[in-house]
Amino acid sequence: MTTPLDALPIERLRTRTSTKWARYPDDVLPLFVAETDFELAPPIAEALHAAVARGDTGYTPPRTRLPESFAGFARRRLGWDVDPARVSTTCDVMMGVAELLRAVTEPGDRVIVTPPVYPPFFAVHEESRTEVARVPLLRSSEGWELDLDGIDAAFATGAKAMLLCNPHNPTGTVHSRESLAELARIAQRHGAWIVSDEIHSPLTMPGVTFTPFLTAAPEAAEVGFALTSASKAFNLAGLKCALLVTAGDAPTRIARGIPDEVEWRTSIFGVHAGIAAFDHGDAWLDALLARLDLNRRLLADLLTRQLPGARYLPGDAGFLAWVDLSALDWGDEPAARILREARVALNPGTTFGDEGRGHVRINYGTGPEILEEAVGRIGALVG
Repeated sequence: MTTPLDALPIERLRTRTSTKWARYPDDVLPLFVAETDFELAPPIAEALHAAVARGDTGYTPPRTRLPESFAGFARRRLGWDVDPARVSTTCDVMMGVAELLRAVTEPGDRVIVTPPVYPPFFAVHEESRTEVARVPLLRSSEGWELDLDGIDAAFATGAKAMLLCNPHNPTGTVHSRESLAELARIAQRHGAWIVSDEIHSPLTMPGVTFTPFLTAAPEAAEVGFALTSASKAFNLAGLKCALLVTAGDAPTRIARGIPDEVEWRTSIFGVHAGIAAFDHGDAWLDALLARLDLNRRLLADLLTRQLPGARYLPGDAGFLAWVDLSALDWGDEPAARILREARVALNPGTTFGDEGRGHVRINYGTGPEILEEAVGRIGALVG
Protein backbone atom coordinates (compact mmCIF):
# COMPACT_ATOMS: atom_id res chain seq x y z
CA MET A 1 0.00 0.00 0.00
CA THR A 2 1.33 3.44 -0.97
CA THR A 3 2.18 5.76 1.92
CA PRO A 4 0.38 9.10 1.45
CA LEU A 5 2.58 12.11 0.82
CA ASP A 6 2.80 14.61 3.68
CA ALA A 7 2.38 18.33 3.05
CA LEU A 8 5.04 20.75 4.19
CA PRO A 9 4.46 22.47 7.55
CA ILE A 10 2.75 25.83 7.31
CA GLU A 11 5.86 27.61 8.58
CA ARG A 12 7.76 26.38 5.50
CA LEU A 13 4.86 27.12 3.18
CA ARG A 14 4.70 30.73 4.33
CA THR A 15 8.27 31.24 3.11
CA ARG A 16 7.14 30.54 -0.47
CA THR A 17 6.86 33.56 -2.77
CA SER A 18 4.41 32.17 -5.34
CA THR A 19 0.86 33.45 -5.69
CA LYS A 20 -0.77 31.02 -3.29
CA TRP A 21 1.32 31.99 -0.29
CA ALA A 22 2.27 35.57 -1.16
CA ARG A 23 -1.04 37.10 -2.17
CA TYR A 24 -2.70 37.38 1.25
CA PRO A 25 -1.54 38.29 4.78
CA ASP A 26 -0.34 35.53 7.08
CA ASP A 27 -3.64 35.35 8.94
CA VAL A 28 -5.34 34.03 5.78
CA LEU A 29 -5.36 30.31 4.93
CA PRO A 30 -5.00 30.14 1.12
CA LEU A 31 -7.05 27.41 -0.54
CA PHE A 32 -7.63 29.10 -3.87
CA VAL A 33 -5.17 29.05 -6.81
CA ALA A 34 -4.19 25.58 -8.09
CA GLU A 35 -0.82 25.20 -6.39
CA THR A 36 -0.13 22.33 -4.00
CA ASP A 37 1.65 22.32 -0.66
CA PHE A 38 4.06 19.41 -0.97
CA GLU A 39 7.82 19.15 -1.24
CA LEU A 40 9.07 19.04 -4.82
CA ALA A 41 9.51 15.50 -6.13
CA PRO A 42 13.17 14.59 -5.46
CA PRO A 43 13.98 13.66 -9.10
CA ILE A 44 12.76 17.09 -10.19
CA ALA A 45 14.70 18.92 -7.50
CA GLU A 46 17.84 17.00 -8.47
CA ALA A 47 17.40 17.84 -12.16
CA LEU A 48 16.92 21.55 -11.43
CA HIS A 49 19.86 21.71 -9.02
CA ALA A 50 22.06 20.00 -11.63
CA ALA A 51 20.96 22.47 -14.31
CA VAL A 52 21.84 25.43 -12.06
CA ALA A 53 25.18 23.86 -11.11
CA ARG A 54 26.21 23.62 -14.77
CA GLY A 55 24.78 27.04 -15.63
CA ASP A 56 22.25 25.46 -18.00
CA THR A 57 19.93 28.47 -18.07
CA GLY A 58 19.87 29.38 -21.75
CA TYR A 59 17.32 29.03 -24.53
CA THR A 60 15.36 25.81 -25.01
CA PRO A 61 16.65 23.88 -28.05
CA PRO A 62 14.26 22.87 -30.85
CA ARG A 63 14.62 19.17 -30.00
CA THR A 64 14.60 17.76 -26.47
CA ARG A 65 13.79 14.40 -24.87
CA LEU A 66 10.54 15.75 -23.43
CA PRO A 67 8.21 14.32 -26.13
CA GLU A 68 9.69 10.83 -25.65
CA SER A 69 9.49 11.19 -21.86
CA PHE A 70 5.85 12.20 -22.05
CA ALA A 71 5.07 9.35 -24.44
CA GLY A 72 6.50 6.87 -21.94
CA PHE A 73 4.55 8.42 -19.09
CA ALA A 74 1.33 8.47 -21.14
CA ARG A 75 1.75 4.79 -22.00
CA ARG A 76 2.42 3.74 -18.40
CA ARG A 77 -0.04 5.96 -16.59
CA LEU A 78 -2.83 6.67 -19.07
CA GLY A 79 -2.76 3.76 -21.50
CA TRP A 80 -2.18 6.28 -24.29
CA ASP A 81 0.08 5.52 -27.24
CA VAL A 82 1.52 8.95 -28.14
CA ASP A 83 3.74 9.53 -31.18
CA PRO A 84 6.59 11.78 -29.96
CA ALA A 85 6.87 13.22 -33.47
CA ARG A 86 3.40 14.72 -32.95
CA VAL A 87 4.31 16.44 -29.65
CA SER A 88 5.48 20.05 -29.43
CA THR A 89 5.87 22.45 -26.51
CA THR A 90 4.95 25.94 -25.42
CA CYS A 91 5.13 27.83 -22.14
CA ASP A 92 1.69 26.93 -20.77
CA VAL A 93 -1.58 25.28 -21.70
CA MET A 94 -3.53 28.50 -22.19
CA MET A 95 -0.94 29.89 -24.59
CA GLY A 96 -1.41 26.69 -26.58
CA VAL A 97 -5.18 27.12 -26.44
CA ALA A 98 -4.96 30.70 -27.71
CA GLU A 99 -2.65 29.78 -30.58
CA LEU A 100 -4.79 26.83 -31.64
CA LEU A 101 -7.94 28.93 -31.61
CA ARG A 102 -6.20 31.48 -33.81
CA ALA A 103 -5.21 28.67 -36.15
CA VAL A 104 -8.66 27.06 -36.55
CA THR A 105 -11.00 30.07 -36.32
CA GLU A 106 -11.52 33.49 -37.82
CA PRO A 107 -12.02 36.64 -35.70
CA GLY A 108 -15.56 36.70 -34.37
CA ASP A 109 -16.10 32.92 -34.63
CA ARG A 110 -17.91 31.29 -31.71
CA VAL A 111 -16.18 28.73 -29.49
CA ILE A 112 -18.08 26.44 -27.11
CA VAL A 113 -17.20 26.42 -23.41
CA THR A 114 -18.91 24.26 -20.79
CA PRO A 115 -19.44 26.19 -17.54
CA PRO A 116 -18.85 26.01 -14.69
CA VAL A 117 -15.33 25.95 -16.10
CA TYR A 118 -11.76 27.20 -15.59
CA PRO A 119 -11.93 31.03 -15.80
CA PRO A 120 -9.23 31.42 -18.51
CA PHE A 121 -11.58 29.53 -20.85
CA PHE A 122 -13.59 32.77 -20.87
CA ALA A 123 -10.64 35.18 -20.86
CA VAL A 124 -8.71 33.57 -23.74
CA HIS A 125 -11.17 34.89 -26.34
CA GLU A 126 -9.83 38.41 -26.01
CA GLU A 127 -6.49 37.03 -27.15
CA SER A 128 -7.83 34.72 -29.87
CA ARG A 129 -10.46 37.27 -31.01
CA THR A 130 -13.24 34.70 -30.77
CA GLU A 131 -16.60 34.71 -28.98
CA VAL A 132 -17.94 32.44 -26.24
CA ALA A 133 -20.78 30.01 -26.92
CA ARG A 134 -21.95 28.73 -23.53
CA VAL A 135 -23.20 25.14 -23.23
CA PRO A 136 -23.29 24.41 -19.48
CA LEU A 137 -22.57 20.98 -18.06
CA LEU A 138 -25.55 18.88 -17.09
CA ARG A 139 -25.87 18.05 -13.37
CA SER A 140 -27.38 14.83 -12.07
CA SER A 141 -27.38 13.07 -8.72
CA GLU A 142 -24.39 11.05 -9.95
CA GLY A 143 -22.28 13.97 -11.14
CA TRP A 144 -21.66 16.17 -14.15
CA GLU A 145 -21.64 15.41 -17.86
CA LEU A 146 -21.38 17.14 -21.22
CA ASP A 147 -24.61 18.39 -22.77
CA LEU A 148 -24.05 16.66 -26.10
CA ASP A 149 -27.38 17.79 -27.55
CA GLY A 150 -26.58 21.39 -26.60
CA ILE A 151 -23.09 21.10 -28.12
CA ASP A 152 -24.56 19.65 -31.31
CA ALA A 153 -27.00 22.55 -31.52
CA ALA A 154 -24.24 25.13 -30.94
CA PHE A 155 -22.14 23.65 -33.74
CA ALA A 156 -25.21 23.52 -35.98
CA THR A 157 -25.71 27.26 -35.48
CA GLY A 158 -22.15 28.15 -36.40
CA ALA A 159 -19.72 27.47 -33.55
CA LYS A 160 -16.36 26.47 -35.04
CA ALA A 161 -14.53 24.92 -32.10
CA MET A 162 -14.93 23.76 -28.50
CA LEU A 163 -12.71 24.03 -25.45
CA LEU A 164 -12.96 20.71 -23.62
CA CYS A 165 -11.76 20.46 -20.01
CA ASN A 166 -10.99 16.80 -19.30
CA PRO A 167 -10.65 16.17 -16.38
CA HIS A 168 -13.00 19.06 -15.79
CA ASN A 169 -12.01 22.02 -13.63
CA PRO A 170 -13.66 22.79 -11.18
CA THR A 171 -15.90 19.72 -10.84
CA GLY A 172 -13.17 17.08 -11.13
CA THR A 173 -15.27 15.16 -13.66
CA VAL A 174 -13.49 12.59 -15.83
CA HIS A 175 -15.66 12.41 -18.94
CA SER A 176 -16.61 8.92 -20.09
CA ARG A 177 -15.17 7.35 -23.22
CA GLU A 178 -18.69 7.09 -24.65
CA SER A 179 -19.37 10.78 -24.12
CA LEU A 180 -16.04 11.81 -25.63
CA ALA A 181 -16.52 9.50 -28.61
CA GLU A 182 -19.91 11.02 -29.36
CA LEU A 183 -18.45 14.51 -28.94
CA ALA A 184 -15.83 13.65 -31.57
CA ARG A 185 -18.48 12.39 -33.98
CA ILE A 186 -20.56 15.54 -33.45
CA ALA A 187 -17.55 17.77 -34.14
CA GLN A 188 -16.60 15.86 -37.27
CA ARG A 189 -20.15 16.02 -38.58
CA HIS A 190 -20.08 19.82 -38.29
CA GLY A 191 -16.50 20.32 -39.49
CA ALA A 192 -15.55 21.68 -36.06
CA TRP A 193 -12.50 21.32 -33.82
CA ILE A 194 -12.01 20.17 -30.22
CA VAL A 195 -9.18 21.64 -28.12
CA SER A 196 -8.84 19.46 -25.03
CA ASP A 197 -7.15 20.72 -21.85
CA GLU A 198 -5.97 17.54 -20.10
CA ILE A 199 -3.60 19.08 -17.57
CA HIS A 200 -5.25 17.32 -14.59
CA SER A 201 -5.14 13.85 -16.20
CA PRO A 202 -2.09 12.60 -14.23
CA LEU A 203 -4.16 13.26 -11.09
CA THR A 204 -6.95 10.81 -11.93
CA MET A 205 -7.98 9.11 -8.69
CA PRO A 206 -7.47 5.41 -7.95
CA GLY A 207 -10.18 3.26 -9.49
CA VAL A 208 -11.13 5.85 -12.13
CA THR A 209 -10.22 5.46 -15.81
CA PHE A 210 -9.18 8.56 -17.73
CA THR A 211 -9.79 8.59 -21.48
CA PRO A 212 -7.54 10.93 -23.49
CA PHE A 213 -9.79 12.68 -25.98
CA LEU A 214 -7.61 11.75 -28.96
CA THR A 215 -8.12 8.04 -28.19
CA ALA A 216 -11.89 8.10 -27.58
CA ALA A 217 -12.85 7.27 -31.19
CA PRO A 218 -11.21 7.34 -34.63
CA GLU A 219 -12.97 10.65 -35.29
CA ALA A 220 -11.29 12.25 -32.27
CA ALA A 221 -7.85 12.00 -33.84
CA GLU A 222 -9.15 13.86 -36.90
CA VAL A 223 -10.79 16.76 -35.05
CA GLY A 224 -8.79 17.05 -31.84
CA PHE A 225 -5.82 18.67 -30.16
CA ALA A 226 -4.70 17.83 -26.62
CA LEU A 227 -2.79 20.14 -24.29
CA THR A 228 -1.18 18.96 -21.09
CA SER A 229 1.73 19.51 -18.73
CA ALA A 230 3.49 18.13 -15.68
CA SER A 231 2.73 21.41 -13.95
CA LYS A 232 -0.48 20.60 -12.05
CA ALA A 233 0.50 17.13 -10.88
CA PHE A 234 4.05 18.11 -9.89
CA ASN A 235 3.43 21.79 -8.95
CA LEU A 236 5.61 23.26 -11.69
CA ALA A 237 3.44 26.08 -13.05
CA GLY A 238 6.16 28.70 -12.62
CA LEU A 239 8.57 26.72 -14.81
CA LYS A 240 6.46 27.38 -17.93
CA CYS A 241 6.34 24.24 -20.05
CA ALA A 242 3.33 22.57 -21.66
CA LEU A 243 2.80 20.01 -24.41
CA LEU A 244 0.61 20.12 -27.50
CA VAL A 245 -0.30 16.64 -28.77
CA THR A 246 -2.01 15.55 -31.98
CA ALA A 247 -2.85 12.18 -33.52
CA GLY A 248 -4.44 12.88 -36.93
CA ASP A 249 -2.79 14.31 -40.01
CA ALA A 250 -4.93 17.46 -40.32
CA PRO A 251 -4.48 18.54 -36.67
CA THR A 252 -0.76 17.78 -36.92
CA ARG A 253 -0.41 20.02 -39.98
CA ILE A 254 -2.23 22.81 -38.14
CA ALA A 255 -0.07 22.41 -35.03
CA ARG A 256 3.10 22.49 -37.11
CA GLY A 257 1.88 25.68 -38.77
CA ILE A 258 1.80 27.57 -35.48
CA PRO A 259 4.63 30.17 -35.38
CA ASP A 260 7.96 28.82 -34.14
CA GLU A 261 8.02 31.56 -31.50
CA VAL A 262 5.28 29.72 -29.60
CA GLU A 263 7.53 26.73 -29.02
CA TRP A 264 10.59 28.97 -28.54
CA ARG A 265 8.91 30.41 -25.42
CA THR A 266 9.16 27.07 -23.59
CA SER A 267 11.34 27.37 -20.48
CA ILE A 268 14.43 25.17 -20.37
CA PHE A 269 13.84 24.66 -16.64
CA GLY A 270 10.34 23.46 -17.47
CA VAL A 271 11.81 20.96 -19.93
CA HIS A 272 14.33 19.66 -17.35
CA ALA A 273 11.60 19.35 -14.73
CA GLY A 274 9.12 17.73 -17.13
CA ILE A 275 11.59 15.07 -18.23
CA ALA A 276 12.43 14.26 -14.60
CA ALA A 277 8.73 14.13 -13.68
CA PHE A 278 7.69 11.92 -16.57
CA ASP A 279 10.72 9.61 -16.36
CA HIS A 280 11.20 9.30 -12.61
CA GLY A 281 8.18 10.78 -10.80
CA ASP A 282 5.83 7.79 -10.61
CA ALA A 283 6.47 6.85 -6.98
CA TRP A 284 6.09 10.45 -5.79
CA LEU A 285 2.92 10.84 -7.87
CA ASP A 286 1.43 7.66 -6.40
CA ALA A 287 2.06 9.03 -2.90
CA LEU A 288 0.48 12.35 -3.87
CA LEU A 289 -2.62 10.60 -5.24
CA ALA A 290 -2.93 8.59 -2.03
CA ARG A 291 -2.93 11.86 -0.05
CA LEU A 292 -5.40 13.59 -2.38
CA ASP A 293 -7.77 10.62 -2.18
CA LEU A 294 -7.71 10.88 1.61
CA ASN A 295 -8.13 14.64 1.48
CA ARG A 296 -11.19 14.63 -0.77
CA ARG A 297 -12.87 12.19 1.63
CA LEU A 298 -11.81 14.26 4.64
CA LEU A 299 -13.19 17.40 3.03
CA ALA A 300 -16.52 15.72 2.37
CA ASP A 301 -16.71 14.65 6.02
CA LEU A 302 -15.71 18.07 7.33
CA LEU A 303 -18.32 19.82 5.20
CA THR A 304 -21.03 17.39 6.31
CA ARG A 305 -20.22 17.96 9.97
CA GLN A 306 -19.43 21.67 10.03
CA LEU A 307 -21.31 23.19 7.07
CA PRO A 308 -24.73 21.54 6.98
CA GLY A 309 -26.39 22.25 3.68
CA ALA A 310 -23.13 22.42 1.70
CA ARG A 311 -23.27 20.24 -1.40
CA TYR A 312 -20.05 18.61 -2.52
CA LEU A 313 -19.58 15.63 -4.81
CA PRO A 314 -15.92 14.51 -4.67
CA GLY A 315 -14.40 14.61 -8.14
CA ASP A 316 -12.66 11.90 -10.13
CA ALA A 317 -9.40 13.79 -10.57
CA GLY A 318 -7.34 16.70 -9.32
CA PHE A 319 -7.26 18.53 -6.00
CA LEU A 320 -10.05 21.06 -6.51
CA ALA A 321 -13.50 20.81 -4.89
CA TRP A 322 -16.59 22.48 -6.33
CA VAL A 323 -18.84 23.24 -3.37
CA ASP A 324 -22.38 24.63 -3.46
CA LEU A 325 -23.04 26.86 -0.45
CA SER A 326 -26.33 28.28 -1.73
CA ALA A 327 -28.29 26.76 1.15
CA LEU A 328 -26.35 28.95 3.61
CA ASP A 329 -27.83 32.13 2.12
CA TRP A 330 -24.44 33.84 1.89
CA GLY A 331 -25.27 35.42 -1.47
CA ASP A 332 -24.00 34.84 -4.96
CA GLU A 333 -20.37 35.14 -3.87
CA PRO A 334 -19.87 33.40 -0.51
CA ALA A 335 -16.09 33.46 -0.99
CA ALA A 336 -16.12 37.19 -0.23
CA ARG A 337 -17.67 36.71 3.22
CA ILE A 338 -15.46 33.69 3.93
CA LEU A 339 -12.33 35.71 3.18
CA ARG A 340 -13.49 38.73 5.14
CA GLU A 341 -14.79 36.97 8.24
CA ALA A 342 -13.13 33.54 8.34
CA ARG A 343 -9.80 34.57 6.77
CA VAL A 344 -9.85 31.67 4.30
CA ALA A 345 -9.20 32.42 0.63
CA LEU A 346 -11.27 30.37 -1.83
CA ASN A 347 -11.97 30.85 -5.53
CA PRO A 348 -15.23 32.78 -6.11
CA GLY A 349 -17.79 30.64 -7.89
CA THR A 350 -18.94 33.23 -10.42
CA THR A 351 -15.48 33.40 -12.01
CA PHE A 352 -16.35 29.97 -13.42
CA GLY A 353 -19.51 31.32 -15.07
CA ASP A 354 -23.02 32.25 -13.97
CA GLU A 355 -23.53 28.63 -12.90
CA GLY A 356 -21.11 29.35 -10.06
CA ARG A 357 -23.44 31.64 -8.12
CA GLY A 358 -23.47 30.49 -4.50
CA HIS A 359 -20.45 28.22 -5.09
CA VAL A 360 -16.79 28.21 -4.09
CA ARG A 361 -13.79 26.23 -5.31
CA ILE A 362 -11.62 24.78 -2.56
CA ASN A 363 -8.05 23.62 -3.14
CA TYR A 364 -7.49 20.51 -1.01
CA GLY A 365 -3.93 19.88 -2.24
CA THR A 366 -2.59 20.55 1.23
CA GLY A 367 -2.20 18.93 4.64
CA PRO A 368 -5.22 17.60 6.55
CA GLU A 369 -4.55 19.95 9.46
CA ILE A 370 -4.87 22.98 7.15
CA LEU A 371 -8.11 21.61 5.69
CA GLU A 372 -9.50 21.02 9.18
CA GLU A 373 -8.56 24.53 10.31
CA ALA A 374 -10.01 26.14 7.18
CA VAL A 375 -13.36 24.34 7.31
CA GLY A 376 -13.54 24.95 11.05
CA ARG A 377 -13.14 28.69 10.49
CA ILE A 378 -15.83 28.67 7.80
CA GLY A 379 -18.13 26.54 9.93
CA ALA A 380 -17.88 29.09 12.73
CA LEU A 381 -19.75 31.55 10.48
CA VAL A 382 -22.85 29.35 10.55
CA GLY A 383 -25.09 30.71 13.26
